[in-house]
Amino acid sequence: MTRTMARLVGLILLIACMPLLLILGLVVLVLQGRPVLFHQMRSGKGGHPFKMVKFRSMRDLRDANGVPLPDDERVTAIGTFLRRSRLDELPGLWNVATGDIAFIGPRPLLPETITGLGERGVMRGQVAPGLTGWSQVNGNTLLTLDEKIDLDLWYIENRSLRTDCMVLIATVWVMLGGEKRSKAIPARPANRSNTQPAD
Repeated sequence: MTRTMARLVGLILLIACMPLLLILGLVVLVLQGRPVLFHQMRSGKGGHPFKMVKFRSMRDLRDANGVPLPDDERVTAIGTFLRRSRLDELPGLWNVATGDIAFIGPRPLLPETITGLGERGVMRGQVAPGLTGWSQVNGNTLLTLDEKIDLDLWYIENRSLRTDCMVLIATVWVMLGGEKRSKAIPARPANRSNTQPAD
């Protein structure tokens, strides 16, 4: 799918999903309060920064020093549901419509995370990030950063219509059954870090 076609389809889906977006937004507002949407700068194709949008799933709780509490202490019940079902990503159709991301591609990461990856970050930025992708359907939050990057780079080297169709089908299964570590995770050299980033 060309970028222009993806933007057009993204816009059509955004309009079609507007009733659901409004309902989910109202639920988030009632159960979590404002803001309803979460905005954050992420790194796009070629390292170009853009503002990613999704439904907010965590409260802004901090310790006595002003440091945010761990994610599992800040995620709300509705936030857990939105994350598990991937419905928190639905506002990301706006990013597809504006051309910031594609439907399928690596998960958009923080610019500083991409910088810290060095050459691997540059290679990962050869394609636009996606609303869903190979690493997202093969474990996502259950994976370390290195494992995610390995899967992203595998996708970039092997992307095809068949692979994209596999990702779309797997995304539906993840939405219904939750995340599971996949056998598609490649073996990694022992000297790489096992950092688990917040997402």
